[in-house]
Amino acid sequence: MEPPELRRAVEAGRATASELGLQVDDVVVIHNSDRVALRLEPCGVLARVAPVEHLADSEFEVEVARRLTDVDAPVAELDPRVEPRVFSRDAFAVSLWTYYEPAESEIAPADYADVFLRHHAALRHVDLDAPHFTDRVAVALGVVKDRERSPELPASDRELLSETLSGLSAAISSENARDQLLHGEPHPGNLLNTRKGPLFVDLATCCRGPIEFDLAHAPEEVGNQYKGADPVMLHRCRALNWALFSAWRWRQADQMPDRDHWRVAGLNHMRAALDRCDLR
Repeated sequence: MEPPELRRAVEAGRATASELGLQVDDVVVIHNSDRVALRLEPCGVLARVAPVEHLADSEFEVEVARRLTDVDAPVAELDPRVEPRVFSRDAFAVSLWTYYEPAESEIAPADYADVFLRHHAALRHVDLDAPHFTDRVAVALGVVKDRERSPELPASDRELLSETLSGLSAAISSENARDQLLHGEPHPGNLLNTRKGPLFVDLATCCRGPIEFDLAHAPEEVGNQYKGADPVMLHRCRALNWALFSAWRWRQADQMPDRDHWRVAGLNHMRAALDRCDLR
């Protein structure tokens, strides 16, 4: 968010928590993109604040969190002191979560694989109407094909990106017998190492697909330690995930920090992943 909108988002998060009886003397911006994460102290709350046009996504995330907490999944929990829902304030959607103090150590690949196994097992016990990963691919493909939404994407890269998204989506989804509920974007930034152990956050990306689609977001050694993962499918999902990442970076409206760097890096990672798939 740009500074004026960010100031309003910070105030929306602070005011929402205060009106619900939580003490807020200090607000720290933990993450700022199209949505923001705020640490509220001393009440120990993480406020997630999004523009109101993302209300449905915020409500979906809260519902996913409620369902997964009920089956003891390794996920960050909503703050238990307030009603588990999304609050609207000043054109923002605000949800309040437990803040977890991060542990200093990194998560070892074996522990990353283990939390994946536990999370996927918990997800199999949840009955939730979630989109298929191909729905996300279709949105990305729309961005790539629309020159007004991605005006700076070079023609040759546009063609490659379009072919990769459509081709890999079809190849992966053809084996739909392996589909189950997934986290959707469980990259290292969405797995917190806490005193309670590793916990997944950012649950709004929950979707359906093969477990390899999740594993492809993690470091390669994690997938190698996940029992039952298909290495061929995993290579395809890694290439697809880099294609999705690249599509988002080339959006004119993308707000990721250091976007120009990641535009180039994303395409390079995609090409390298495609070479490993032997599909290019």
